[in-house]
Amino acid sequence: MRLNFIFVFIFTQIIVNAQDFIVTGKVFSQGQPLSSASVFVKGNNSGVTTNVQGQFSIHISNIVNPQLVISYLGHKSQIKKISSKATDLGIIELELDNKLEEVVVSGTLKPISKLDSPVPVEVYGKTFFKANPTASVFEALENVNGLRPQLNCSICSTGEIRINGQEGSYTMVMIDGLPIISGLSTVYGFSGIPQSLIERIEIVKGPAATLFGSEAVAGVINLITELPENSAKLAVESFVSGWGEVNTDLAYKYSLSKKTSALLGVNYFNYSNPIDKNEDGFTDLTLQNRISIFNKFSSANKFSIATRFVYEDRWGGQMNWLPIHRGGDTVYGESIYTSRFELFGNYQLNKNLTFQFSFNDHNQNSAYGNTLYNAVQTVGFGQMIWNKKKSNNDLLFGLAYRYTLYDDNTTATFNDLSSRNQVSTTHLPGIFIQNQTQFDANNSLLLGFRYDRNSIHGNIFTPRINYKINNKDKSSTLRLSIGSGYRVTQLFTEQHATLTGAREVVLLDDLNPERSWNANLNFVQNFFLKKGAIIDFDLSLFTSYFSNKIIPDYDTDPNKIIYDNLDGRSISNGLSLNTNLLAQGGLRVNLGATYIDSFVEENGIKTMPYLTERFQGVWKVEKKWIANDLILDFTGTITGALKLPTLSNLDPRPSYSDPFNILNIQLTKIWNAVESYVGIKNILNFTPPRNSIARSFDPFNQLVVFDSNGNALPTPDNPYALTFDPTYVYTSNQGIRIFFGLRWKYN
Repeated sequence: MRLNFIFVFIFTQIIVNAQDFIVTGKVFSQGQPLSSASVFVKGNNSGVTTNVQGQFSIHISNIVNPQLVISYLGHKSQIKKISSKATDLGIIELELDNKLEEVVVSGTLKPISKLDSPVPVEVYGKTFFKANPTASVFEALENVNGLRPQLNCSICSTGEIRINGQEGSYTMVMIDGLPIISGLSTVYGFSGIPQSLIERIEIVKGPAATLFGSEAVAGVINLITELPENSAKLAVESFVSGWGEVNTDLAYKYSLSKKTSALLGVNYFNYSNPIDKNEDGFTDLTLQNRISIFNKFSSANKFSIATRFVYEDRWGGQMNWLPIHRGGDTVYGESIYTSRFELFGNYQLNKNLTFQFSFNDHNQNSAYGNTLYNAVQTVGFGQMIWNKKKSNNDLLFGLAYRYTLYDDNTTATFNDLSSRNQVSTTHLPGIFIQNQTQFDANNSLLLGFRYDRNSIHGNIFTPRINYKINNKDKSSTLRLSIGSGYRVTQLFTEQHATLTGAREVVLLDDLNPERSWNANLNFVQNFFLKKGAIIDFDLSLFTSYFSNKIIPDYDTDPNKIIYDNLDGRSISNGLSLNTNLLAQGGLRVNLGATYIDSFVEENGIKTMPYLTERFQGVWKVEKKWIANDLILDFTGTITGALKLPTLSNLDPRPSYSDPFNILNIQLTKIWNAVESYVGIKNILNFTPPRNSIARSFDPFNQLVVFDSNGNALPTPDNPYALTFDPTYVYTSNQGIRIFFGLRWKYN
């Protein structure tokens, strides 16, 4: 009897709360009515659109605690709770959500709207990571046009990010505007950054050495983390793949005082399932066990300080490899222990003066077969920036100092005179100045100059000029960028993957700094189509000219990788196009394509650089069903043929790769504070050829016959005169796999 009463009571309450009524209102933006704006009941397929006066009328029937979702392309959506007591919502004002007005800092070292920046800057926010979840930022960036994650080692799965075909060592990678990832950490620094803490990524393609110094030759990748005061109280994301990968991100906000808040982030990644689908006897994917802890403190926009610690154990090699084989010559394996500590922050002394600093210590204990590579790198950085805006001029002045200590067990730090190892230290003080002149509302000019004094290589000068012009309504923008760049090379800190395999690494001379001149012409056009659709085109023409470029020579001697400064020139020209379409109904399409013509000329002979593509394309198609809280993402990349390092003319492996596609699909369901998603990566199941690793069955060349000069000889058992070689690599061996994940956020 009591149960019947409770049931009747609950049913009665539902009936009371689920009444039929009509809700009316008007949708406006900037004081003007919005025609064809969407109005629908959340959790229900019923919906209407506004008329030319922005008016709507919608019938709500048998829904408990109904909510209306009001949306219009290019605007921020609103959710309204509805009561039968207030059926006329009056005027609902939607705010513009114009990405062009995003504030960026990477182009000029000071906050400026993306539209007004004389330096073209691309911005990728949190939705970018959600469309194709990955275990590292390195993998995520494959969906950015003009950027390509390039594997340098098929066994240990280390890699670099290439911008417009240039090697990853020419790209400066920063966290919160500070140079954290460089040198020894170049191929590992992208791992272990909790993606739940990344607010956005800013990318500058083109010369930026005037502001950021060495390494900012091809461009800048700036990972900007959230401020604690703007983050959720708790956020968790975890996903697993059909290959056995497990990745978990945790973010937690807490307070130290009324004025100081903190954000703790933890990333854990584990893959411990050896797989050999290509049956070459080697792991297809490097096994990894990694933990990263991030903590950021901020106080009332006065200062922010962050720390990060990363520990990683990774190995790949023959399937029967065990830790007892590490460093031996019986079973081949590449085992890498990495520990890394970072400290970085900034302090706003006053409205015009800011002090920035960073420190990182990177330790690596590696065994590539029986070749040991133990290295340590410590980098300290500090700079003072003064910014003053007066009339139509915005002046920026900076003093910087960078200290680098590096030590390893290779020839890089071996002193021939003393016959002993010698720690390398570099002092790099610098000064830079920049002024942006705003001639009128549509024209601006930026001039910059930097002087650095390298304690080893002496004086270095890097100027730049940027000009921007746009039409009155800012729908068309033209930018011109010209600048000089330089890079001081520490070979083994960036190219230690060359220690893999049987090739000997040879340095012919002391390596001199590389110099370059770069130019970029960028044009952006926005069109506002019928029914609220928006389409934009972003076209760039770019060119780079290098002198003293350091290029590995795989051809002179098949048993060696020879490094020397180029006695000639290296030129890269290209064209890049990005197109974005936003249409009513929750459809968003992003298409990008880049064509690159790169060549190296020495002694009148032109050659194509290794691992440089002629063509690259990316795409993303997103469809939202807002009424059902569903999102479908289809992402993909296409990469043209890459020149690959073969051992000799006898090598049966093709000297160029075939073009290849990587396609991914994902479906996301939103359950209020919880998001669940499922998808498939590498739908086409593309993998490199099975024979990518030459003589994988004989990794220590025990069955190879050599002549008196150390060259492999053809034999009945080795007709192509090959040696063990894992340098023939251009993409992952990881094939098709399903993945599933959950996100939860508590505010």
